[in-house]
Amino acid sequence: MTERTPLLHYRLSTSVNESELRSQAGRQAPVHNPGSQGRRAAQQKQQKKLSTFFGVVIPTLLSMFSVVVFLRIGLAVGQAGLYQAIAMYVVAYIIICMTVLSVCAISTNGALDAGGAYYMISRALGPEFGGSIGIMFFLANVCGSALMVLGLVEAILSTFGVPEATSHYQVLPSGYWWSLLYGTGIALLCLLVCLVGAHIYAKTTFLIFVIVIVVLITVFISFFAVHPQSITLPDLKPNATGPTTANFTGFKLETLLGNVWADYTVDYTTQTTMTFATVFAVMFNGCTGIMAGSNMSGDLKNPSYSIPRGTITAVIFTFIVYIMLSVLVACTCDRLLLQRDYSFLRDINVWHPFVLIGVYSSTLSAAMSNLIGASRVLYAMAKDDLFGKALWLAKKTSRSGNPWVSVLISWFLVQLVLFSGKLNTIASIVTIFFLLVYAAVDLACLALEWASAPNFRPTFRYFTWHTCILGIIGCAIMMFLINAIYASASIAFMLLLLLLIHYLSPTSSWGYISQALIFHQVRKYLLMLDVRKDHVKFWRPQILLMVSNPRSSVGLITFINDIKKSGLYVLGHVQLGDLNTLPSDPLQAQYESWLSLVDHLNIKAFVNLTLADSVRHGVQHLLFISGLGGMRPNTLVLGFYDDCLPKDKLIDPSMSSTQSTDPSGPSHEPEQPPLFHFVSLRGSRSQEYVAIIADAMKMLKNVVLARYFNNFDRAQVLSPPSCTPGKRAVYVDVWPVNLLRPDSCSYVDTCCLFLLQLACILNMVRDWRKATLRLFLCVEEGRSVRGPEEKLSQLLKELRIKAQIHPVPWDQQVALHWQRQGNWGKKQLDLILDQSRPQPAVRFLYLPRPPADTRRYTAYLRQLELLTQDLGPTLLIHGVTPVITTDL
Repeated sequence: MTERTPLLHYRLSTSVNESELRSQAGRQAPVHNPGSQGRRAAQQKQQKKLSTFFGVVIPTLLSMFSVVVFLRIGLAVGQAGLYQAIAMYVVAYIIICMTVLSVCAISTNGALDAGGAYYMISRALGPEFGGSIGIMFFLANVCGSALMVLGLVEAILSTFGVPEATSHYQVLPSGYWWSLLYGTGIALLCLLVCLVGAHIYAKTTFLIFVIVIVVLITVFISFFAVHPQSITLPDLKPNATGPTTANFTGFKLETLLGNVWADYTVDYTTQTTMTFATVFAVMFNGCTGIMAGSNMSGDLKNPSYSIPRGTITAVIFTFIVYIMLSVLVACTCDRLLLQRDYSFLRDINVWHPFVLIGVYSSTLSAAMSNLIGASRVLYAMAKDDLFGKALWLAKKTSRSGNPWVSVLISWFLVQLVLFSGKLNTIASIVTIFFLLVYAAVDLACLALEWASAPNFRPTFRYFTWHTCILGIIGCAIMMFLINAIYASASIAFMLLLLLLIHYLSPTSSWGYISQALIFHQVRKYLLMLDVRKDHVKFWRPQILLMVSNPRSSVGLITFINDIKKSGLYVLGHVQLGDLNTLPSDPLQAQYESWLSLVDHLNIKAFVNLTLADSVRHGVQHLLFISGLGGMRPNTLVLGFYDDCLPKDKLIDPSMSSTQSTDPSGPSHEPEQPPLFHFVSLRGSRSQEYVAIIADAMKMLKNVVLARYFNNFDRAQVLSPPSCTPGKRAVYVDVWPVNLLRPDSCSYVDTCCLFLLQLACILNMVRDWRKATLRLFLCVEEGRSVRGPEEKLSQLLKELRIKAQIHPVPWDQQVALHWQRQGNWGKKQLDLILDQSRPQPAVRFLYLPRPPADTRRYTAYLRQLELLTQDLGPTLLIHGVTPVITTDL
């Protein structure tokens, strides 16, 4: 078989097996042998066999009709009047149509698997959002199935029960346990149908659909065929008075005019005064159920084709039926009949049992639809391993692909809900859960549209981001209109689930819409970040740290993370090589280890790797190309060039007992944790190292050389084992003077100010705030210390930098400079060590420019080595751009 491009092939042929697309574009599928692949294909062929009509149209129609079409039409027109009833239906259908458009868009954007709304939301918004909504959708379907079962039990007992019923068909005993027994029997019937499989469910629902349509036809005929008559109203509560009969008048203008306007009264079943909101909430239940077809996505031949066409067809059909019934009822039934007898359609039907059959059939169908929908959602979540081993049993399927364990679990939960008996309170929660799912589908579609991802190109194009927002707003309004407390609690429950899944579930490979949205926004704001508008008072360090081997650079990496001050931080690495001589790019395989390192160290950094023929050229590449727009590195940080042996700081402590510790023995590479596989590299020479420094300064980059950070332990430094009470134990020493050129002593040049700025930034970090800055003022003998100290103190005050000033005698160092003694650099080192009591956590020293003569590079590096020898963690810093201002 030739290999096809998934999306292109999807466009060319609608007969493609969607599981192939899913396996290519979705999660990585496990490898199977040819035999298992053949069995899997046969199972999918058997499983996905429902057409648009049987798999989508019929379940959606029956779920949207349920008992509302037979028992709540009178409530809407009788209480709200014809005008407001039609307005309610229009508004309700506008809300659900916005969601239907979103469903159609997502379902036609690629292969769709089992799970319906859960699958759409999880693949669009990620596992956290999808999992939390999936749980709520599952629970809503479970409770919805129980609601329908109890509704059917109550409908049966109202006709055949003893002693509530008043008809001569009183043959069934009633009571809590009897109701539970009847409900259990109905739930078992639904279980048997769903256990056999989707094909039996489709045949059963088709039979029920035929019955409901026939009943609806008889209802429409009855308005024209039945003669006007008086109808006995149901008994009111004891001691209540009122009319006992009402009229079916047939088509009369007077009747129509009496039913046009609203007349909200007390509901005779609940004894509560009805309002627009309460009637709208009751009526809206008849408009839900639009996801019944989507829930069958795993059992459809072609979900992307069937779901949009079937759902839209069902929505249009139900809307027409509801509007027609409302008009016919308003023209033929007086207001009293509509307000006092919600089952009046049975009394005016050409054959009274027809309506009862319709009520029983539609309710049974809705119960089965919710049960099979719950099982499919549970099965989809189990396959995705969002909850680990908690749902591993729910993955099991029959030979035909029916998730029978998920069906059993769903039925068991339905049975538990049946024990509650009356579910009037839970009914509102169920509706709110469904609305929350609808809003999430709209949000998923909105996020995909706003992300502007090239691969979001659904074949269904009759939607915009405006329709998504209208759907979200409409669902939110309906949720709080039904019950504000339950709506708030449901949202809080969803957010709690979202957080739990975020921290407990494994990382998925579905793709995260948040990444696409972040990319979209970052690109927009990067374009708005104009480098021509940069100002010194908003300067921040944007650092490129060159790392040879991250295993021995953990201390430096974590320290530099502290001085970035919310700026750009890039870990750069150069690998020597020539792409012309290599079969593939060797850097691609290393990125995962580098990113794992960033996560492991909990730093906020980017990673940029390059391949070059020399380290110098590689650093030049990174300095030229790292960053985007106004976010480019302005500071280069290098480890010091010396002979210190690197120490692996990423060794797993549990492996230490197996590693060789004999220094005289052969050198063994320590075993590496599986996350980090780095190539050790030390490819630069001293001449090249100094040339890199000179290159960076030519490119107007600030340069920082870091020495003795191989043993730097941030936690140990900031939490010393003992300290004197009342004294601060952490010090940061700052030497803002060129110790190699004492004659150029100045504290206000660009380099010194840059050094002060970095030290101040370090002191602003939360964990370093307890550190004390010690600023050393070098003063020649014979000059007053007070003048320079006051001048420096005033400078620090203007710069808002808090530091202790320590004067240092300077005469001997000046003499040594002019006399060019051979131990030049060593005396400066002694000077620094003499003044460093107690020992500081880190030192900031002035880095002079490299000499113009490249032949002096080795001597220059030797001077730096002598200057910093045995000083502990030290930064040699050279700034080339202004970074401090005293202006507001």
